[in-house]
Amino acid sequence: MKLFVPKELDASEARVAMVPEVAKKLVDLGAELEVEAGLGLSILCSDEEYSKVGAVIVTDRVAAMKSADIVLRLSAPTEDEIELLKEGCISASYLDPFRQPQLLAKFAECKVSAICMEMIPRTTLAQKMDALSSQANLAGYVAVIMASERLPKMLPMMMTPAGTISPAKVFIIGAGVAGLQAIATAKRLGARVEAFDTRPVVEEQVQSLGARFVKVDLGETGQTKDGYAKQLTDEQLALQRDAMAKVCASSDIVITTAQIFGRKAPVIVTKEMLKGMKPGSVVVDMAADTGGNVEGTVLGKEVDINGVKVVGIANLPGQVPVNASQMYASNLGSLIIHFWDKEEKVFKLNMEDEIIQGCLIAHDGEITNDALKELVEKENGGKA
Repeated sequence: MKLFVPKELDASEARVAMVPEVAKKLVDLGAELEVEAGLGLSILCSDEEYSKVGAVIVTDRVAAMKSADIVLRLSAPTEDEIELLKEGCISASYLDPFRQPQLLAKFAECKVSAICMEMIPRTTLAQKMDALSSQANLAGYVAVIMASERLPKMLPMMMTPAGTISPAKVFIIGAGVAGLQAIATAKRLGARVEAFDTRPVVEEQVQSLGARFVKVDLGETGQTKDGYAKQLTDEQLALQRDAMAKVCASSDIVITTAQIFGRKAPVIVTKEMLKGMKPGSVVVDMAADTGGNVEGTVLGKEVDINGVKVVGIANLPGQVPVNASQMYASNLGSLIIHFWDKEEKVFKLNMEDEIIQGCLIAHDGEITNDALKELVEKENGGKA
């Protein structure tokens, strides 16, 4: 069975979908692995390192696409690339499916099976394949480092002959994977950390990392079956903002992490709240890619709002591409290994498996996810 890993088309993307360590594991399974020449240059891996573990280096991207049984990549393919894939080919990557229904229609039209890495179920069994969590973990770390670099003061308390330097105050909004890593990183750097989440169940996790959990009575809240925070009502968002305004006003750094898969990110920090913050404070909006949690965030830029620096830099995991590539490649490798038939030496789509049911969104000419099928039908005037 032939697996192909192409280079990313976006020149600004330094992450790659395969590293030599994972390539070796796939070759050892009996897979015929092809990687595009120059794949690992952005993470300091030469073609020779891939060939040493048994991968075949190819220069003809189009021919490799046409002959592949499985294509493993980071970003979504273009419609033209989907047309290159043979019928029955499996494409696994990030897909951002709710914002790219035209790609789903193309997968179905070309009878290409599409695995959406964002939709790997958050279960214990699928943990090694969970790309969203692995990348969010790194993003939480990067957000704190990015904020500390821009803050005109240091984070830890320091006792000096000239006096005591007070620790910086960091407020993390959202205690999911990214938020918890941000809390841990800020604490390691010596900051005084507070955190808020709509899910009371995470209070213990926040406190175990040494942060203070900010309690706000929002009425009934909770989390989805996959562990995500449920969307708040407008009234609950207003209550949340009022309570958080006071914490933001006393904070040197605020990091927002609230995202809802398939929907625009909720606005949590308003311009009015920014006005109440101290000049020189830094806000890192980790949801900038999906609309932003901060009013005034500009995707891909840093803006000054009343003396507060609001950072809307996209693709935070891409700031540490070596580690991000290692983790994403491991996620892909774990997926392949889990469904690999060792006797026949092929990857089998087990349609009865809950992992496949969660992440396979197009197969055999059909869109297999009901919500996405409805979205495509709406876009195409009733046809999926």
